[in-house]
Amino acid sequence: MAHWVRFERDGETGIGMLEGETIAVCEGDLFASAAATGATVAVEDVILQTPCVPSKFIALWNNSRSAAEKQGLDQPEFPLFFIKPPNTYLPAGGTIRKPASYDGRVIYEAELGIVIGSTCKDASMADAAGAIFGYTCVNDVTALQVLDADPSFPQWARAKGFDTFGVFGPCIATGSDVSSAVIRAELNGRERQNYPVSDLFMQPAEIVSRLSQAMTLYPGDLIACGTGPGALPMKPGATIDVIIDGIGTLSNTYET
Repeated sequence: MAHWVRFERDGETGIGMLEGETIAVCEGDLFASAAATGATVAVEDVILQTPCVPSKFIALWNNSRSAAEKQGLDQPEFPLFFIKPPNTYLPAGGTIRKPASYDGRVIYEAELGIVIGSTCKDASMADAAGAIFGYTCVNDVTALQVLDADPSFPQWARAKGFDTFGVFGPCIATGSDVSSAVIRAELNGRERQNYPVSDLFMQPAEIVSRLSQAMTLYPGDLIACGTGPGALPMKPGATIDVIIDGIGTLSNTYET
C-alpha cells in the first residue's frame, strides 16, 4: 500500500509517497512512471495540494442503501450524478467558504473517492477495476437550499459548484482493499456520519464501468461514491473531518 500526495515547496509542485510525517519525493507521471528520487521532505515543510487535478469530478447521488431507506428512495438503475467544476477543488487544510451570495445552510457529505489511473471507455467490470488507481477522502459540500430554489429546475450544478465545495485528499491510497472500510465524518470532533462501503448500492468497479458507458474517464479523474445518512449543516468556525479506514483523514475548516 502507498499513500500518494501532491505538495508545493518553494513555489514548485511535486509528488511523493507519504510515510508518517515524511514524504519520499518522486518524479515522473503519478499515473504512469513515478519513481523515487531518494530525496525526502518533512510534511511540515510543504503545503499539501489536492492529490490529483481531475479533468472532471463526478459525484453520485442516491448510492447509499441506508440513506435511501431514510428518504424513501428506490435504488437507481444507472448512477445518478453531477459534475463539480475545477473551481471547487480544495485540499486538506484548506478553508471551505460560504458564498457571499448565499445565506442558507451549507452541509458536508463524507464520501469515498475513486481516482482513475488509466483511460477508460465502455469498460467491463474487470477492466474498470483495473482502471482504478486508488482511493481518497471526499467532502462533497452543498449549498442545500439552492437545490430546490427554483421548482422548475433542480440546481445541482450551482448548489454543488461554488468555490471550495469540492474537497478531497489528503492522499490517494493505492493497493488498498476498501470493501470493508468505514466512512466517517466528525464535526468539531463529534461523529456525525458512520457508514460502511458495503452500504453503497454500486461498488467502485461497477460505478467506473457504468460511468465509462456515458463518458470517457481519464487518469486523475475523481468519482465521489455518494454519501450515507448524517450529513448536517456547518457553522462558521467549524472543523469537519472525513475519515476513511486505510486512507486517512481529510480535515478542513468552514468560514463565511
